[in-house]
Amino acid sequence: MSVPSSRLPLVFSSIGHTYSHLFMLLYPTVILALEDEWDLAYGKLMLLFLPASILFGVCALPAGWIGDRWSAPKMMVIYFIGTGAASVVTGLVDTPLGIAVGLGLIGVFGSIYHPVGIAWLVRDAGSRGKALGISGFFGGVGVASGPLLAGIFIDLMSWRYAFIIPGIVCCATGFVLWYCVGRGFVRDANAGSVGRAEAGKSEMLRGAIVLAITVIASGLIYQAISNNLPKLFDQRIGHMLGEGTFGVGALAGAIFILSSLAQLLGGWVADRYNLKLVYVVGWAIQVPMLVFVAYLHSLFIWPAVLMIFVASSASLPAENSLFARYSPPQWRATAYGVKFLLALGVSAAAVPLASYIHLETGGFYWMFVVLTVFAVLAVAATLFLPNPGDEDMVPVPEPAE
Repeated sequence: MSVPSSRLPLVFSSIGHTYSHLFMLLYPTVILALEDEWDLAYGKLMLLFLPASILFGVCALPAGWIGDRWSAPKMMVIYFIGTGAASVVTGLVDTPLGIAVGLGLIGVFGSIYHPVGIAWLVRDAGSRGKALGISGFFGGVGVASGPLLAGIFIDLMSWRYAFIIPGIVCCATGFVLWYCVGRGFVRDANAGSVGRAEAGKSEMLRGAIVLAITVIASGLIYQAISNNLPKLFDQRIGHMLGEGTFGVGALAGAIFILSSLAQLLGGWVADRYNLKLVYVVGWAIQVPMLVFVAYLHSLFIWPAVLMIFVASSASLPAENSLFARYSPPQWRATAYGVKFLLALGVSAAAVPLASYIHLETGGFYWMFVVLTVFAVLAVAATLFLPNPGDEDMVPVPEPAE
């Protein structure tokens, strides 16, 4: 007996979301070991992550297009096996250039998940907000696991195993999905196979413009903070956390795992309340918290950062639901590709921004000042989202099988 296909996309999409963030957040903690081993400055080592950050976003658009035109499940197979193999390669290199190339390959294959995996999930989801909340929670697990696992492997083995062991597990997951697709347990249909109501053309355009602004801001804020969170804690409160990298990794990981729980609540709220209101409130909470973090040099920095991630995570199911509302169903993976091109590709500027600020000032104060400005702009933009009563909803016919 086969497992219902509507459940397997949720299972593999959730696992894929975990891996997507996990592999992109191994290196920021690994840097703490490479600073001593390679005797290079933090800012210079972080610049090696720039190609991966750019490719993680830029390659999302072609990945989404292929997912729409070819096969979402088969693209996910390529995602799992490719990302895992790239991680293993990264753990085997011996030079900064090798690290940059390995991380770049992780960025290329990792870019497949967000446009393809989320569109695949939305296509087969009964309760969109709930499914996005569950998948989002597992994405948060990946964010938490990245620094935590890296810290454990560094302290107990070496930084190389932080890439090699998760890479092998990711490859194995890809082969399991490959088997499920081949056996017909997973329905192999393109992303546009489910018809849903959509907004009228004018509302689509207006919503797309607003969301383009907010996803750029959210991507920049997320990338800047998550990539530098271990170093931020190390500098501000590292003297309270003991020797080694485990304390820093655990503190960062705790923020990510706790904030990921907010996506479950956010998914429930997105199914029941005004999406615009949920989205506006999520952004408004982040502004004062960013200001607090800019100044704090005590343990109070931890709950302040936590609130930033809680507010951001809780609003993500609403954001993805809004994006689905304002994109044509037959091009939904491509639309998500555009979203993550903006959120992850453009926001790759967070890497040189943080590196430059840290090299020039030795800290992160001005980084949080810049992020606060972007958050204020995002709050202003969300106010221009169409109200539910203003949308001219039109039916989308079910395509023939």
